[in-house]
Amino acid sequence: MAQGSKQFIQVLGGIALLALVGCSSNHSQYVPVVDATRPQAERIATPAGQQQIRSALLEQYEDWKGTRYQYGGMSRSGVDCSGFVYLTYQDKLGQSVPRTTQQQARVGVPVSRHALQVGDLVFFKTGDKDRHVGIFLGDSRFLHASTSKGVTISNLNNRYWASNYWMAKRVASR
Repeated sequence: MAQGSKQFIQVLGGIALLALVGCSSNHSQYVPVVDATRPQAERIATPAGQQQIRSALLEQYEDWKGTRYQYGGMSRSGVDCSGFVYLTYQDKLGQSVPRTTQQQARVGVPVSRHALQVGDLVFFKTGDKDRHVGIFLGDSRFLHASTSKGVTISNLNNRYWASNYWMAKRVASR
């Protein structure tokens, strides 16, 4: 197939996807809007797709806000950081990620802090062997299950989080 035809089909497919996304009234289900011209591992959400991801993440926050931190927890009676990320990706973004912070840190593509996109995983070293994970919301904010505040939104520029920032990952099929 000629290169021009491929591009036309990609543009046409993108328009159809945007039409579907625009007509969708089910906000609990995430439909990605991605740049299909990039290799799978490098795909990032378009600005419209990022807004849709942010909306789904904020909806999850409203549902879970204040849920207490419980190591190993996976319910509204108590959840840990990686469990919250696991459930959020599954329930709101329609995607599977591993269950533990250590395993989550091994998936996806590394992302520099200045290139973070909504939905990227952000990781912190909070002790010699302790790690923490959250989901980037944009505007230097991230959603996570904090040991002191439960499910909350924090700022990456906060002194504690900035000094313990470790790395970020973009989960490839997002």
